[in-house]
Amino acid sequence: MAERQAVAVIIYMEKKIFIVDDDEFLLDMYAMKFRESGFDVEVASSGADAMDKIKNGLSPDVILLDVVMPGMDGFEFLKKTRSEHLVPQALVVILTNLGQKEDVERGLALGAKDYVIKARHTPSEIVGKVKAILGQ
Repeated sequence: MAERQAVAVIIYMEKKIFIVDDDEFLLDMYAMKFRESGFDVEVASSGADAMDKIKNGLSPDVILLDVVMPGMDGFEFLKKTRSEHLVPQALVVILTNLGQKEDVERGLALGAKDYVIKARHTPSEIVGKVKAILGQ
Protein backbone atom coordinates (compact mmCIF):
# COMPACT_ATOMS: atom_id res chain seq x y z
CA MET A 1 0.00 0.00 0.00
CA ALA A 2 2.81 2.42 0.85
CA GLU A 3 4.43 1.77 -2.53
CA ARG A 4 1.18 2.64 -4.28
CA GLN A 5 0.95 5.96 -2.43
CA ALA A 6 4.57 6.78 -3.26
CA VAL A 7 3.90 6.22 -6.95
CA ALA A 8 0.86 8.51 -6.82
CA VAL A 9 2.89 11.29 -5.20
CA ILE A 10 5.63 10.97 -7.81
CA ILE A 11 3.11 11.23 -10.64
CA TYR A 12 1.49 14.37 -9.25
CA MET A 13 4.81 15.95 -8.24
CA GLU A 14 5.28 16.83 -11.88
CA LYS A 15 1.89 18.57 -12.06
CA LYS A 16 1.69 22.29 -11.37
CA ILE A 17 -1.52 23.62 -9.85
CA PHE A 18 -2.25 27.34 -9.74
CA ILE A 19 -4.70 28.30 -7.00
CA VAL A 20 -6.41 31.68 -7.37
CA ASP A 21 -8.52 32.89 -4.42
CA ASP A 22 -8.76 36.17 -2.52
CA ASP A 23 -9.41 34.39 0.82
CA GLU A 24 -5.91 34.01 2.29
CA PHE A 25 -7.01 31.33 4.77
CA LEU A 26 -8.51 29.15 2.04
CA LEU A 27 -5.60 29.84 -0.28
CA ASP A 28 -3.13 28.62 2.35
CA MET A 29 -5.27 25.61 3.26
CA TYR A 30 -5.69 24.43 -0.34
CA ALA A 31 -2.01 25.07 -1.09
CA MET A 32 -1.01 22.93 1.90
CA LYS A 33 -3.36 20.08 0.89
CA PHE A 34 -2.11 20.01 -2.69
CA ARG A 35 1.55 20.17 -1.60
CA GLU A 36 0.92 17.26 0.79
CA SER A 37 -0.45 15.35 -2.20
CA GLY A 38 2.69 15.97 -4.22
CA PHE A 39 1.66 18.87 -6.45
CA ASP A 40 3.88 21.81 -7.34
CA VAL A 41 1.75 24.74 -6.12
CA GLU A 42 1.60 28.38 -7.20
CA VAL A 43 -0.90 30.84 -5.71
CA ALA A 44 -2.41 34.23 -6.48
CA SER A 45 -4.79 36.27 -4.35
CA SER A 46 -6.59 38.10 -7.18
CA GLY A 47 -7.49 37.76 -10.82
CA ALA A 48 -5.08 40.57 -11.73
CA ASP A 49 -2.22 38.93 -9.80
CA ALA A 50 -3.01 35.63 -11.51
CA MET A 51 -3.03 37.28 -14.93
CA ASP A 52 0.37 38.87 -14.24
CA LYS A 53 1.85 35.49 -13.31
CA ILE A 54 0.41 33.83 -16.43
CA LYS A 55 1.69 36.63 -18.68
CA ASN A 56 5.12 36.30 -17.03
CA GLY A 57 5.39 32.66 -18.05
CA LEU A 58 3.58 30.58 -15.44
CA SER A 59 2.25 27.52 -17.23
CA PRO A 60 0.15 25.39 -14.86
CA ASP A 61 -1.43 22.04 -15.61
CA VAL A 62 -4.48 22.94 -13.52
CA ILE A 63 -5.97 26.25 -12.39
CA LEU A 64 -8.20 26.13 -9.31
CA LEU A 65 -10.16 29.36 -9.69
CA ASP A 66 -12.44 31.29 -7.35
CA VAL A 67 -15.07 33.48 -9.00
CA VAL A 68 -15.83 36.24 -6.50
CA MET A 69 -12.70 38.37 -6.23
CA PRO A 70 -12.12 42.13 -6.26
CA GLY A 71 -11.15 43.71 -9.56
CA MET A 72 -10.95 40.94 -12.12
CA ASP A 73 -13.30 38.12 -11.11
CA GLY A 74 -12.77 34.47 -12.00
CA PHE A 75 -15.11 34.52 -14.98
CA GLU A 76 -13.28 37.50 -16.47
CA PHE A 77 -9.91 35.84 -15.83
CA LEU A 78 -11.07 32.62 -17.49
CA LYS A 79 -12.57 34.44 -20.47
CA LYS A 80 -9.38 36.44 -21.01
CA THR A 81 -7.01 33.48 -20.69
CA ARG A 82 -9.09 31.45 -23.14
CA SER A 83 -9.69 34.22 -25.70
CA GLU A 84 -6.00 35.19 -25.70
CA HIS A 85 -4.84 31.54 -25.67
CA LEU A 86 -2.60 32.28 -22.68
CA VAL A 87 -2.73 28.81 -21.09
CA PRO A 88 -4.65 26.62 -23.53
CA GLN A 89 -3.33 23.40 -22.00
CA ALA A 90 -4.43 24.23 -18.44
CA LEU A 91 -7.48 22.47 -17.06
CA VAL A 92 -9.60 24.94 -15.09
CA VAL A 93 -11.64 23.93 -12.08
CA ILE A 94 -13.85 26.68 -10.73
CA LEU A 95 -13.99 26.53 -6.93
CA THR A 96 -16.53 28.98 -5.56
CA ASN A 97 -19.62 29.35 -3.42
CA LEU A 98 -21.65 30.71 -6.35
CA GLY A 99 -23.94 27.79 -7.01
CA GLN A 100 -26.74 29.20 -9.13
CA LYS A 101 -27.45 27.25 -12.31
CA GLU A 102 -26.58 30.29 -14.44
CA ASP A 103 -23.17 30.62 -12.76
CA VAL A 104 -22.36 26.94 -13.29
CA GLU A 105 -23.44 27.12 -16.93
CA ARG A 106 -21.40 30.27 -17.49
CA GLY A 107 -18.25 28.76 -15.98
CA LEU A 108 -18.52 25.59 -18.04
CA ALA A 109 -19.32 27.58 -21.21
CA LEU A 110 -16.15 29.63 -20.66
CA GLY A 111 -14.11 26.45 -20.68
CA ALA A 112 -13.92 25.19 -17.11
CA LYS A 113 -13.47 21.43 -16.84
CA ASP A 114 -15.43 21.30 -13.58
CA TYR A 115 -17.40 23.63 -11.32
CA VAL A 116 -17.17 22.88 -7.60
CA ILE A 117 -19.05 24.52 -4.73
CA LYS A 118 -16.60 25.15 -1.85
CA ALA A 119 -19.12 24.66 0.93
CA ARG A 120 -20.05 21.19 -0.33
CA HIS A 121 -16.55 19.69 -0.40
CA THR A 122 -13.61 19.30 1.97
CA PRO A 123 -10.14 20.28 0.77
CA SER A 124 -9.23 16.58 0.57
CA GLU A 125 -12.22 15.98 -1.70
CA ILE A 126 -11.09 18.86 -3.92
CA VAL A 127 -7.65 17.27 -4.22
CA GLY A 128 -9.36 14.00 -5.17
CA LYS A 129 -11.45 15.73 -7.84
CA VAL A 130 -8.36 17.34 -9.38
CA LYS A 131 -6.52 14.00 -9.38
CA ALA A 132 -9.52 12.37 -11.07
CA ILE A 133 -9.62 15.08 -13.75
CA LEU A 134 -5.90 14.67 -14.40
CA GLY A 135 -6.34 10.91 -14.64
CA GLN A 136 -8.89 11.14 -17.47
